[in-house]
Amino acid sequence: MKYRLLLSIFSFLSFFLAQGQPVSVFVGGEDGHKNYRIPAIVSLPTGELFAFAEGRVNGSGDFGDINIVMKRSIDHGASWSDMQTIVNYDALQAGNPAPIVDLLDPSYPMGVVYLFYNTGNNHEWEMREGKGIREVWYVRSVDFGETWSGPVNITEQVHRPNQPGVQSAYAFKEDWRSYALTPGHAMQFQNGKYKGRIFVAANHSSGQPKEQFRDYNAHGFYTDDHGKTFKLSASVDIPGSNEAIAAELSGDRMMMSIRNQRGDIRSRILAYSKDGGASWDTAYFDSSLPDPVCQGSILTMGYKHGKAIVALSNAADVQYRNNLSLRISNDEGASWETTILIDRNDEKKKQDWTAYSDLVMINKRSIGVLYERDNYAAIVFKRVNFKLKH
Repeated sequence: MKYRLLLSIFSFLSFFLAQGQPVSVFVGGEDGHKNYRIPAIVSLPTGELFAFAEGRVNGSGDFGDINIVMKRSIDHGASWSDMQTIVNYDALQAGNPAPIVDLLDPSYPMGVVYLFYNTGNNHEWEMREGKGIREVWYVRSVDFGETWSGPVNITEQVHRPNQPGVQSAYAFKEDWRSYALTPGHAMQFQNGKYKGRIFVAANHSSGQPKEQFRDYNAHGFYTDDHGKTFKLSASVDIPGSNEAIAAELSGDRMMMSIRNQRGDIRSRILAYSKDGGASWDTAYFDSSLPDPVCQGSILTMGYKHGKAIVALSNAADVQYRNNLSLRISNDEGASWETTILIDRNDEKKKQDWTAYSDLVMINKRSIGVLYERDNYAAIVFKRVNFKLKH
C-alpha cells in the first residue's frame, strides 16, 4: 500500500491490545506436509492477503523435500483458502520465500506479485564446507496469483558462489557458500529517489566455516527495472550477521533488522543505508531488542512528522523462541516506544512457543502477524487493531 497516504491518520494513532484469536493457516500433518515453517505475507491492492511458507514433506529439518506453498485470505485473515504449491523442486529444497507486490511497474498498473526464493542440494553445514550450491530464483504473477511464471534464475547476479562444476559462471573469488533470503517479505521503495526499487534482504557464508558463525554476513540485492536486472548490496560489516529484513525510511534511507547468528550478544542488529541499500553507513546491536538467535520481521507503517513509523516483531527473549512481541518506533528505530505482546507460553516443555514471524498492513487501522506457534506445530495469523486518539 502507498504509505504516504497514511500520514494524516498516523499523526493521531495510539496502539492498544485489541487482538483477534490466532487463526491456523498452515498446520503440520495436513495437505501432504509433515511440517510448515518460514512464514511470509503480503497484501494486494484488492485487499487480499497472500501467506507463504515452506511445506516440509518428511519432517521439520531445514533440508530435504521442501516446497513453497501459499494460501490466500479475502477477509483480512479471518479465514484462508485451500493450499496452492507455488514451487516444487522435486525431492530437494525450495525455501526462504520472499514475496513483494510491485505496485510501480507502469506495464502492470494493478501490480505484480514477485516471489523470490532459493534452492539447495545439501544441508547447511555441507554448504559451508563447499559441498553443494544454493541458487536464487523468482517467479511472478500478473493476475493476482491465479497463475505464475516459470522460474527465473538470478544466481549469477545476486550470489557469489565458487562452483564452476555446477555452472561455468559460478566461479567467483568471493566463494560464497551457504545463502538464504530474508526470510519474510521483500520491500519496495514507495517514495523519493529510489521509488520503485525492489530490495530483497539476504545472507551468505564465505569461505571455510569459522567459529561462532563468523563466516556469515547479511547483505541484500535490488532491482530498479522491475526484475530485468539485479545488483548486489554491500555486506553488513558485522561477522555473524545473518537472517535480515528491510524497511523504507524517510529521506531515501532504509534499515535492516538482522539476526546475530553468533549468539554472543542476544539482541537484534540494526543496519542503516543512505543509498537505497547499496551500502551501509551504520550497523549496531540494539540492546533494547532482545533476541534468542531467531528471525524477526520489520515493516514501515506510515509517517509522522516526516519520519517513518516502523513496526518490528520478534521472539523478545534472550533464551527461548517465545514471547513474540510487536514493537513500534516513531523515530525510525532510534527508540521503541510501544511494545505489544502477541503470544507467549510459560510451560517449560513448550519454551519454543513463538518463533519466526512476518508483518503485513491489513488496512489503515490494523496490522497482521503471521507466525510459527506451538513448537513449530503450526503457522498462525493474528490481527492487531489500532485505536484513534480523541
